[in-house]
Amino acid sequence: MKKVSTGLIALILMVCSAVVMAADGREAIHESAELVQPLLVGMQAPDFTVRDVENKLFEFDAQSQTRPVVLTFFRGGWCPYCNLHLSEMRFAEEQLKNMGFNIWFISIDKPDLLLESLDDPGIGYTVYSDASLHATRAFGLAFRVDDELNQRYLGYGIDLESASGETHHVLPAPATYIIGTDGIINFAYINPDYKVRLHPDVLLAAAKAYKENADSRLVRSYKKTSKK
Repeated sequence: MKKVSTGLIALILMVCSAVVMAADGREAIHESAELVQPLLVGMQAPDFTVRDVENKLFEFDAQSQTRPVVLTFFRGGWCPYCNLHLSEMRFAEEQLKNMGFNIWFISIDKPDLLLESLDDPGIGYTVYSDASLHATRAFGLAFRVDDELNQRYLGYGIDLESASGETHHVLPAPATYIIGTDGIINFAYINPDYKVRLHPDVLLAAAKAYKENADSRLVRSYKKTSKK
């Protein structure tokens, strides 16, 4: 009996160690966007803290949401591909809101620069700053821009330190998630190629599928309760 208990304890420790190492690997800052280890469909979304445009803390509790969330990570207002993506996403905005989704965007830009991403009067998104990398690392999206690329950016007039207010030179691999009210990731799109973004029609299809499944589960739950 003693041997069995010892073996069981050893097994538990091995499993726990593997989980910790996996989490550490995911939250690490990787050498390139191709090497990130993002959270995927079926995984539990993490809790995280970011700042809004007024520099106020916003705490996301994944399992205490009353509405599903469409969460998009983008590089920053200095990125033309990000700005184009934000503009394109407004074609899905009204339908997503009508389906009951919160629509949030997160970038590495410091709070006072977030407003520059909202210059388009047709955009009514909620945008948060993750200059501290709390959310970006928790979702496994963080990678560091190497010195050569950083110098090239500076040559283009893009100063990552000025944009984020930090010296980490870290960006997120662009990503979009649909997170259910139970905190589970129901859809994930991550592409290390920042020039290729999620089309609004694909997001809408995924959102509709989530809502149909959620409504179906609600009906089944109601029927079971009614029979008791």
